[in-house]
Amino acid sequence: MTPPADSTMAYDTTPAPLVARLGAFRPKRLIIAMAFLALALWPGELGEVTRGLMVDAYVQVSVFVAATLMLFYGAERLFRFNIGTALSRAKGWQVPIAALMGATPGCGGAVVVVAAYSSGHVGFGAVVATLTATMGDAAFLLIATRPEAALVVLPLSFVVGILSGWLVDRFNRVELHSSARQHCEIAPRLGNTRPRDWAYLALALPGLVIGVSQLAMYDIEVLYGPLPLILGLAGTALGLAIWASSPLQAMTNPEDGPLTRMAEETSFISVWVIGAYLAYDYIVMFTGLDLEQLFATVAPVLPLVAVLIGFVPGCGPQVLVATLYINGVIPFSSLIANAISNDGDALFPAIALNPKAAVLATAYSAVPALIVGYGFYLLAPGFMN
Repeated sequence: MTPPADSTMAYDTTPAPLVARLGAFRPKRLIIAMAFLALALWPGELGEVTRGLMVDAYVQVSVFVAATLMLFYGAERLFRFNIGTALSRAKGWQVPIAALMGATPGCGGAVVVVAAYSSGHVGFGAVVATLTATMGDAAFLLIATRPEAALVVLPLSFVVGILSGWLVDRFNRVELHSSARQHCEIAPRLGNTRPRDWAYLALALPGLVIGVSQLAMYDIEVLYGPLPLILGLAGTALGLAIWASSPLQAMTNPEDGPLTRMAEETSFISVWVIGAYLAYDYIVMFTGLDLEQLFATVAPVLPLVAVLIGFVPGCGPQVLVATLYINGVIPFSSLIANAISNDGDALFPAIALNPKAAVLATAYSAVPALIVGYGFYLLAPGFMN
């Protein structure tokens, strides 16, 4: 039974049950986090491999994602303006602006456009444009690890989003109604910057130095001794704790501070990156399968599979696809197909506000995703692989 809203104010001397003593931790996420930590502490080769992969995920991905998020959200806070008002006044520019909001890394821009549609400020073409252009949180991962690929994916998704939105506004004949009475809460506010956010930054800064040193081809074990292992495991453990106790699905509220948003979203992305790293190496270690060769044998269907994964709401599966690309497991054609088809976290409020519009917009985005994905597969199969 759900307790009353003011139950936290009541004085209760009875011992709290185990679930209550877990505090703000979400049980399912806590189980996953504890499983990761148990694997890291496992004796023998399994534990050694797990710890090494966690350190790699932290210094090769997480710290760069954290730096990218801090730059992006810091700039967003500095140059903030009311995008909802701008969209309502844009008239003929709604589709390009909506596509630009979608192409902006993260899911916040696309969610704002969906909210504007629910209140009648923009047309359905703008929704299709923003959902087609968005890559969600996977964009941060790609920018941090493969910036040259991001320089192709994000502008291309932006252009495809504009064209898709204009075509939908011109030819769509399906009756869709947005309601100004509906309300879209982007994400709950977390409040002031928390000690855990400062702690995450304190670990990420020296971790970034180590990550840059590794990119410069230095042997970080020789250069820094045990520090990469200590920072990597500490940063991973803190990120798992933040993720397991977070009240958010993935994205953060724009009203929260850049530091809080960085810690929350980096932790979310990192969980999926760690999962992908562990799954890949465990399969190789325990089965002896060559995943690159396996995916190569089914290469003709990979863009289609990537598009279907894009139908799954949320940024997690899309982060997994980006991770597979970064590790050379899937080709660029699959990455771009997924980038165009996926709607990230923006699909959640879209489904809640107007399920018919959400399904139709997702279906519309699949068409250019298949065209572009198979275009790269057939015409430029080795591009950016």
